[in-house]
Amino acid sequence: MSAVPAPRPTIIRVDDLSVVYEDAPVLEGVSFHIHAGDRMAIIGPNGAGKSTLVKAMLGLLKTNRGSISIDGDPQRMGYVAQQDQLDWDFPVSVLDAVVMGMWREVGWLRLPGRKQRERAQKALERVGLGAFAARQIGELSGGQRRRVFIARALAQQADVLILDEPFAGVDVSAEAEMLGVLLRLNAEGITLIVCTHDLEQAREHFNKVLALRKKMIAFGSPQQVFTRAHLADLFGRRVVAFDGDEAQEVFIDEHACGDC
Repeated sequence: MSAVPAPRPTIIRVDDLSVVYEDAPVLEGVSFHIHAGDRMAIIGPNGAGKSTLVKAMLGLLKTNRGSISIDGDPQRMGYVAQQDQLDWDFPVSVLDAVVMGMWREVGWLRLPGRKQRERAQKALERVGLGAFAARQIGELSGGQRRRVFIARALAQQADVLILDEPFAGVDVSAEAEMLGVLLRLNAEGITLIVCTHDLEQAREHFNKVLALRKKMIAFGSPQQVFTRAHLADLFGRRVVAFDGDEAQEVFIDEHACGDC
């Protein structure tokens, strides 16, 4: 008889979370939990509150109600933002761009030591950019730049990666390469939380999905979340489109608020 695998610990628990911005509700009553090693996709239309949720989990936004419980060191949560702030014209190497992410450990007025540089090199190798360490950061493609920021989070010894729309603006081959990197990291034990607009990607490659439109529409496995009713609640009106003689249901995003 095969041994039953030990249950994975819950590392993040969000209960009845609400965020209000300038007297307008941005998130209302969101609850979910994440186990170590999960791959969770957060889906929803523009303005649904995905980025707000991520920032609240990172402690960057004040919440109005509810709780966020992090098991372990919150600094072990690595964040890869949708819009990075690095000056790509600045003459810095790829390795140095990763080392820059360790400023809390090194200190602003100290130079990084061999230990930090070795860790940065290993992080680059984990994302497939080990051979690019000495290259100038501005010479990289868009997909490679995103992987540099993943490496920077890994160099900070993050065991949870939170990525806000990491595939936005990259071509298909770069997206596939980056997804492959993330899945390999997950196989190594890294927990993934990814905001994405790609529903097929969320259905195929993530074991948990949170459907969000200011309120939580659904949370669970892809099979539990990707139902006709949930998608209609998430994206709005349903219409019927015809491909030849075959009718297919299409969901039209009627959500028109700004980025909240």
